[in-house]
Amino acid sequence: MILYGIKTCDTVRKALKWLKANNHLVEFHDFREQGLQQETLELWVKQCGWEQVFNKRSTSFRALEPHEKEALDENKAIKLMLQHPTLVKRPVLVNQDQIFIGFKDASYSEWLK
Repeated sequence: MILYGIKTCDTVRKALKWLKANNHLVEFHDFREQGLQQETLELWVKQCGWEQVFNKRSTSFRALEPHEKEALDENKAIKLMLQHPTLVKRPVLVNQDQIFIGFKDASYSEWLK
């Protein structure tokens, strides 16, 4: 199981704490330190849809130039997320071939039974 995110993100920290408290072995992948592979991101987008993976509420999104925010589609969103990994909604938990985006303890409990 791999948890992707940024170590300074409160939601990522909550997810890591929950996973450890519930005895789940998890590897942590920090976007800022380890980057984000295009193939990985494209898989998430294929399985979950770019709208779920792309975080329009992030500080990074608000900081983009207006022309970068216009006419967002899958290809443009992927390109932006590769350039600015903080645009990826966090955390992203990958368990074998399943992907869960975001963190809610009740959802994790249900998903990881």
